[in-house]
Amino acid sequence: MPENLFEYAVIRIVPKVEREEFLNVGVVLYCASQKFLQAKFELDKQRLSVFSDKLDIAEVETYLLAFERICSGSKDSGPIGKLPIAERFRWLTATRSTVVQTSKVHPGLCEDATAMLERLYEQMVLS
Repeated sequence: MPENLFEYAVIRIVPKVEREEFLNVGVVLYCASQKFLQAKFELDKQRLSVFSDKLDIAEVETYLLAFERICSGSKDSGPIGKLPIAERFRWLTATRSTVVQTSKVHPGLCEDATAMLERLYEQMVLS
């Protein structure tokens, strides 16, 4: 099977932006040839509370759920969710100084974008 170019970024929680410390919580992956844009994340609330006891976990969850809605282009994803898939990925991975950030974008090749998202999630978040 031919391999497809994909791009991904790690989703991070940065409780104290000024300290630049972060915890990987998810991955967002874009593959143009498969018309694929999806984010996978999980918040380990206990680990996050140890990392920062002042972090509003419910607010962080709201931001991460917005990632999912924007990826899917759902009706409740706002104006960003209406953009073409590539523009949505670029918007999600743009550099920002907030509690929810992404790493730099990294490229790769895959046959199955869904399987690659799972693999990257296991490597970057669960390990």
